[in-house]
Amino acid sequence: MADETPHIEPTWSATGSLRPEYFDSLYAANGDPWAFASDPYEAAKYAATLAALPQARYSNALELGCSIGVLTRQLAPRCAHLLATDIAEAALSQARSRCADLPQISFERRDLTTEFPAGRFDLILVSEIGYYLSQVDLDQLRAWIARALAPGGNVVLVHYTGETNYPLTADAVHETFRAWEGRYWISVAAQCTESYRLDVFTSVGDQHVI
Repeated sequence: MADETPHIEPTWSATGSLRPEYFDSLYAANGDPWAFASDPYEAAKYAATLAALPQARYSNALELGCSIGVLTRQLAPRCAHLLATDIAEAALSQARSRCADLPQISFERRDLTTEFPAGRFDLILVSEIGYYLSQVDLDQLRAWIARALAPGGNVVLVHYTGETNYPLTADAVHETFRAWEGRYWISVAAQCTESYRLDVFTSVGDQHVI
């Protein structure tokens, strides 16, 4: 993860997550604040993420936090339909342009502390967004993901493990999902490099989520 982010003071929601205005300010100051399109770290991480996917093809995939659409474009050929969401309209505008020739992709602006896309998905990708949430909001997101995951579907988490000023660490995010292992999903792959952590889970079937 390149240190390209401008210095923007975080703003916090009532539950302790980063507010949408923080991301709006980041993209206003720098159109690619994390250098997703140019950083070798990001390119290597995207390649590892795609290589870790258990299935060659997905019918209905969901990417949470697509940013400017760099990974979205790489993921799309493996999806019959891909819904990509982000909290920042400036990021989504770039993502739509980058992926304009890929009709299987749709984009929605979503604040994942308050709303989750409708539908069932056989792939849900959570890349570099979980640690922007407080623990209470991450717990809610986990429940929404468990409810939306189709039987036999995959959840993929990838997060930078270096020092940040975010509400949670990468380890806290991944261990939150691992806490439900055997209840809603099982671990099928795990990697931990010096820069990021990657976990892949497979649904154990339809379960009622409290």
